[in-house]
Amino acid sequence: MDTEPALGRLPLVDFDHQPRTRLVFGNGAVETVGELCREYGAGKVLLVTDPGIAKAGHVDHVRKALDRANIPFAIYDRVRENPTTKDVAECLSMAKAEEIDFFVGLGGGSSMDTAKGCNFILTNGGEMKDYWGVGKATKPMLPLIAIPTTSGTGSECQSFALIAAEESHLKMACGDPKAAAKAAILDPELTVSQPRAVTANTGIDAIAHAVETAVTKKRNPLSLMYSHEAFKLCVTSLPKVLANPNDLEARGKMLLGAAYAGTAIENSMLGAAHSAANPLTAHYNTVHGTAVGMMLPLVVRFNSGNPTALQGYAELASAPEIASVSGGLHVALEALISRLDSLLNLAGMPRSLSDLGANTELVPTMAAEAAKQWTATFNPREVGESEFVELYERAFERRSDGDMV
Repeated sequence: MDTEPALGRLPLVDFDHQPRTRLVFGNGAVETVGELCREYGAGKVLLVTDPGIAKAGHVDHVRKALDRANIPFAIYDRVRENPTTKDVAECLSMAKAEEIDFFVGLGGGSSMDTAKGCNFILTNGGEMKDYWGVGKATKPMLPLIAIPTTSGTGSECQSFALIAAEESHLKMACGDPKAAAKAAILDPELTVSQPRAVTANTGIDAIAHAVETAVTKKRNPLSLMYSHEAFKLCVTSLPKVLANPNDLEARGKMLLGAAYAGTAIENSMLGAAHSAANPLTAHYNTVHGTAVGMMLPLVVRFNSGNPTALQGYAELASAPEIASVSGGLHVALEALISRLDSLLNLAGMPRSLSDLGANTELVPTMAAEAAKQWTATFNPREVGESEFVELYERAFERRSDGDMV
């Protein structure tokens, strides 16, 4: 007979938290970038961004702020989504030619990751693969100010650059405390220009970060605080920004939630949903938020077989009052999965791998790749190739509304 696990506090885990990134939040906060660059001793800035951000006019805000502070700058505006070693190499070429000594990353996670990746090689030499892992930069790195224009990756609060190898598309997580931004400018007004699809994908990504960080093997009392607050902010605000893109209060809550989730990642890492998502991006060019959103409810149900994870999910559901732990852990789990499904449907996400044009023949290959992802090692329940095969097969069985066939 199936019995409910006993309620109790999650066991405390040791941690060593070292805040590295200053947060500057508020409408119009981007206007402070020149002052902040001057405060941190910028001589010449490289602004790293993408063509869409330039077209939206956000580069002009930064350019004018740097001009007011009398800080010379150059602009690299060719960042691509899911940056590769090629993007880093092109950015590096400009950084060297312009003899810059300071970075500003403006845009989504791709812009910030490209700036960080360039920073690694500019200051420490070598290739991107040399920094795959944690703490492999032996020399000081240049200061970075991160300015997110999306509410998703939380890269502004992380010391990692996620860069894919140009040929294989294998994603390399390159982390070092020296790569963390000196400051992150969180300006809700910059996020209003996002197309609905970008709002949806980045919002789901932020929610996935909150959900995964709440149960990883590395989660601790501090990371849980950020995970729960991020989840509460994003789960309640995403429907509002999808319904009314000009709702600045909801935009601000999404931006804060994404940053808090990024801080949680920095302290507790991610899990199997992100491991399973990366092969989908590599093989089918699936947008990251879509890929991770598709796998998240399946991974939550899989992880619930671990009693500590089950309790963690139940307590997470209690944060925005989706359900109460006192009502039973399994009841809270089902309420959490139901809310995730409803948010994915509201965001218009494809729910079956068939909707992506995927085929079952690639499942073993993707499962092998997912099992090698670093984030899989932090998942609360052991997950290897056979488990990823099962997760992908279950993803083929989902109907367009998220229910199982």
